[in-house]
Amino acid sequence: MWLTPSEHPVGSGRPGYTGELFADLVAVTGLDEGSSVLEVGCGTGQATRSLAALGCSVTAVEPGADMAALARRRLASFREVDVERSAFEEWDDRGRRFDVLVAASSWHWVDPSTGWQRAHDVLSPGGWMALLGHVVVRLPGEPEVYAETVDLHEQFCPGNPGWGHPPLEDEVRTTDEGWGLADGPGELFGPTIVRWYPAVQWFNGDGFADHLRSLSLYRRLDLDVREPLLDAVAERIRTRMGDRASRRYLSVLRVGQRAK
Repeated sequence: MWLTPSEHPVGSGRPGYTGELFADLVAVTGLDEGSSVLEVGCGTGQATRSLAALGCSVTAVEPGADMAALARRRLASFREVDVERSAFEEWDDRGRRFDVLVAASSWHWVDPSTGWQRAHDVLSPGGWMALLGHVVVRLPGEPEVYAETVDLHEQFCPGNPGWGHPPLEDEVRTTDEGWGLADGPGELFGPTIVRWYPAVQWFNGDGFADHLRSLSLYRRLDLDVREPLLDAVAERIRTRMGDRASRRYLSVLRVGQRAK
């Protein structure tokens, strides 16, 4: 279960995935200790650890050398986990077939022109594909950092098309069909089952600025633009928001069964 706003630690990093999400994944796909899972883009192994804890065998494919090495170290205690370094599109499956394919906040890096067919091909008949992700959202009427700092963003980096309010939570919850991507799998997979899991993190000003430093939208900025902007954002949170700012998420599970 996610912690309530009053219980969640201030200044924590990006959220993980809830136990409820993995329980639903098990309920939908029938995962058990005898199942085989292919994880595409495991990163540092955050979701991999939860999959391994279910007792199933996990083959995790990660294209980044540093990420793959870190995942191996973090997952060394799980005997049924194997981390292989490769892009999914070029990965040698060696004829292996899997019961479930999982991609946690990583499928958008896969080339859709080949990735969906590859996913279909490496799954056993009746296998399942699951996409996990997070969407930043806002609640109506709740103070939100971008709304409180829009003038600062325009001052330090004017006209950036990435600046803007997160969508309303209720608006996001209406997107219950498909895979949530522009390029879907066509008829390779059956209808999707979609589940949402709300979460909130609380930050002080410095913690929120550190969080933004981890996001690609801000990492792409020149250092002499990013740091004055984030220093100003932190100060605005301290002076205008009582040094307490929320980052709301909807975690999402999208699951579909391999078509014959």
